[in-house]
Amino acid sequence: MTERIVVVGAALFDNGRLLAARRTAPPELAGRWELPGGKVEPGERPEAALVRELREELGVDAETVARVPGEWPLKPPYVLQVWTARLLPGSAAPRPLEDHDELRWLAPADVWAVDWLDQDVPAVKETLVHLDIRAR
Repeated sequence: MTERIVVVGAALFDNGRLLAARRTAPPELAGRWELPGGKVEPGERPEAALVRELREELGVDAETVARVPGEWPLKPPYVLQVWTARLLPGSAAPRPLEDHDELRWLAPADVWAVDWLDQDVPAVKETLVHLDIRAR
């Protein structure tokens, strides 16, 4: 049995808006949108990995709030797990530092206005259900 590798994604919310990040690489994913995050390193807790990834990719200080139920398959051996997160007081505004060229804060009515990566669609849907967020 192949060991799975967890990729953590952040459902980062601010004033009821969800942050989406547009990929620049690899070429087959470039231009599509995702929840920011990345791979959990060996020996690292997923929550700590998410905080680290948000600092590296977006230059922000954030904290995880709760895990969204579920796990979504990516390219083997990777699986996606999502945590809700929030910016810490005094954190810098998110900016695309690595792997992304644009960030967008999406109000509930605009969540589906971007071209999400296929594997992020079910995770985003479950996050909205989990938080009882509906397009208004």
